Amino acid sequence: MPTLRAVKRRIGAVKNTQQVTRAMKMVSAARMKKAQLNMERARPYSGKVAELLQHVLPSISRDTHPLLKIHSPIEKAGFVIITADRGLCGSFNTKIIKLAENKIAETGKEKCSLICIGRRGNDYFRKRGYNVIGSYVNFFNELDFGHAVQIVEQINNLYVKEGLGEVHVIYNRFKNMLTQELRAERFLPLLLEENESVKYEQCLFEPGKPEIVHSLVPRHLNVQMWQYLLESNASEQTARMVAMDNATTNAEDLLKRLQLTYNKTRQAVITREILEVVSGAEAMKQ
Repeated sequence: MPTLRAVKRRIGAVKNTQQVTRAMKMVSAARMKKAQLNMERARPYSGKVAELLQHVLPSISRDTHPLLKIHSPIEKAGFVIITADRGLCGSFNTKIIKLAENKIAETGKEKCSLICIGRRGNDYFRKRGYNVIGSYVNFFNELDFGHAVQIVEQINNLYVKEGLGEVHVIYNRFKNMLTQELRAERFLPLLLEENESVKYEQCLFEPGKPEIVHSLVPRHLNVQMWQYLLESNASEQTARMVAMDNATTNAEDLLKRLQLTYNKTRQAVITREILEVVSGAEAMKQ
């Protein structure tokens, strides 16, 4: 049976940990609300830009823009992997990393170039010898549209100059407070499939579709990457808030068990001391 001092020391340690997890839960809840608001505000715009592009692209040639060209056969592929900079967010990072490893294995590790957004993914893939050609860390607390533009510029240069066959983005899409959806989406080359649910027959495109494509493609890619970052940030903060809430609840349950152990141990000590006193008194009578 553990000593009273050991149990008391452990109770103190659990209480200190519970204070930390409770504080982190409150901080994550505040950040989650802000991240979720930014993400929800950006969704309509990114969706409309994508819809317009889906209508324009099928009617033009892929030679119109270098980011529309298909590099065949696919000898090299790029993966943009969006994780968090920190842990303590449940399985948020591990699920993304596992999905990324599976996708990379399908293509072939030696054929893949990685751009890691977030310290967790960057550290993981660098230590395991993957070809990490771009790293973006420690900017989620000060997330800015310029970060998305910077990342897209590197992706575009790699696609055009290095001849990457495809570029995929692996991230978590926010669904609700309890669910984040793992996604692996093709970023380049852009699809030329028209969305039949969106009709623009009455629209007149000026100065012309090729000119619009040259302006719209970079804007679409920047906005889409910005949306990926916002979705991932909202998912991360939600996952961390839930993880810290679970940790706080588990700490409370553990404290109850430790307090019960403490009481039992204390009772055993008192009982033993009483028996020793009684035994001593009996010995003195004899």
